[in-house]
Amino acid sequence: MIKLFRRWWNYWAAKLSGEFEARADPKIQLEQAIQEAQTQHRQLKEQAANVIAHQKQTEIKLNRVMEDYEKVSANARQAVMMADDAQKRENQQKVLQYTQTAESFANRMIALEREIDDLKTLHLQATQAADQAKTAVNQNSNMLQKKLGERQKLLSQLDQAKMQEQLNSAMTSLTEQVGQDVPTLEEVRNKVEQRYARAKGAAELQESSIEGRMLEVEQASLNVEAQARLSEIRSQLGLEAAPADTAATAEAISEPTTAEGQT
Repeated sequence: MIKLFRRWWNYWAAKLSGEFEARADPKIQLEQAIQEAQTQHRQLKEQAANVIAHQKQTEIKLNRVMEDYEKVSANARQAVMMADDAQKRENQQKVLQYTQTAESFANRMIALEREIDDLKTLHLQATQAADQAKTAVNQNSNMLQKKLGERQKLLSQLDQAKMQEQLNSAMTSLTEQVGQDVPTLEEVRNKVEQRYARAKGAAELQESSIEGRMLEVEQASLNVEAQARLSEIRSQLGLEAAPADTAATAEAISEPTTAEGQT
């Protein structure tokens, strides 16, 4: 039962995650990623600052202890000199006092020497840690700058992608709408070709019909009568018949004969 529940939970987690990734705005996700990188860089700088501060504190303490050591060393030498001077004056009480004081300074010097050695070790370790922290901050800063530059590039690509998607959508909408409210060029071409074909067919039928031939014969007869009248007018005027008129009359006379032979 538990195994089945886990499988069900993993399935729905993957499904919801996939749906979220599909619907999420890449621009918002990009800004979230940059903000996360900036937050991590800020935290790294704070940690590095703490490491460097520890190194500085160790350095300050080491310098102070070394100053104390120099003072104690100087006091110890002074106590030895004063004990020696008292010895020369044969003042044993002062000799004893100065000797004890010198021994105290000597013990203090030994303790300070040990502390200095420990502080030197700590300072070396702190310095190495500080150098590593500085290197990490510089490297992370370079990475952050690259990410910022990549963000600008991705934002530009995202804007181009959105414009291309809008253009594709507009072209698709235009293609789908063409022919709905107005006829397409192909439809107009088909309509014109159909009308031209019908007109051409009607003309061919008209030319091959009996009525058409009868009209042709009647027109030829009228032409013959017109040419005869022109010849009569020329004779009255004493003019010779024009060669063009003679040829036209012969042609007009021959055409009905040919048409009748074909009929």
